[in-house]
Amino acid sequence: MGGGPDTSLTADEFRAAIESFAAGNEFEVNPDREKVDLLLKGIFENELNHGLKYCPCRLRTKDWEEDLRIVCPCHFTIHETYKGIKDGECWCGLFVRRK
Repeated sequence: MGGGPDTSLTADEFRAAIESFAAGNEFEVNPDREKVDLLLKGIFENELNHGLKYCPCRLRTKDWEEDLRIVCPCHFTIHETYKGIKDGECWCGLFVRRK
């Protein structure tokens, strides 16, 4: 895609990146490893099929600008599934509010 350098991450590298992203924040990567593995599988299938790591729980619109909003990790802290909810989580549950 695009002929540039390969910048894709392995699942383990992506997991480390999202754990680093969550470190020190009010949220963490979901402690349910089985669920996270399933979500990562969907994220990587989206990257393979559509070129970007889209959230596996949301549908693409095929509008580039609009679809950038659902690249993982999305800006979930403003979503109704997270904002102001004690046990909030991102749309797909990859990130959950830290307890």
